[in-house]
Amino acid sequence: MQKERMAAFSDGVIAILITIMVLELKVPHGPTWADLATLSHVFYSYVISFIYLAIYWNNHHHLLHTVRHVNGRILWANMYLLFWLSLVPFATAWLGENKFAELPTAVYGFSLLMPAVAYYILQTVILRSHGSDSVLAKALGSDLKGKASLFLYAAAIGLAFINPLISDGIYLFVALMWLVPDRRIERMVS
Repeated sequence: MQKERMAAFSDGVIAILITIMVLELKVPHGPTWADLATLSHVFYSYVISFIYLAIYWNNHHHLLHTVRHVNGRILWANMYLLFWLSLVPFATAWLGENKFAELPTAVYGFSLLMPAVAYYILQTVILRSHGSDSVLAKALGSDLKGKASLFLYAAAIGLAFINPLISDGIYLFVALMWLVPDRRIERMVS
């Protein structure tokens, strides 16, 4: 099977998720800066989640450049990733509406951890399908950034019950860590 159909479907799902998140943004109930400021938590949670979805879209795009073909396992691993990404708008809305309270902050972290796990699974399934001498295998190397992200998400989930602001800082840090596209794959493909 060709990878283009999987890529197009994934692109569409991510675009819909971003649309759902932006539709959750409500206008202020007044014309002043103070009225706008009351929505700062909602807007911040939207921005960070938009960045995360953009990072996944970008890295997914790069990942698929290394794929020659897809099989049923790759399709299901990709659907698993899309399932977890589809929960990001819910966690985003809950986080923003509850001004970064402990449980919503922890659930938001879980909504970031699980797509990271799913992305790792997708990479692993592709590696098994394409072999240890594939472009992806050579590009990934030890994948320290990916493993560090998993650890940081898990730590932030626990820290949410101690100090949600620390967790929010970790979520922002991981997003900034991934903001620059993964150049390992770009170097191997070109």
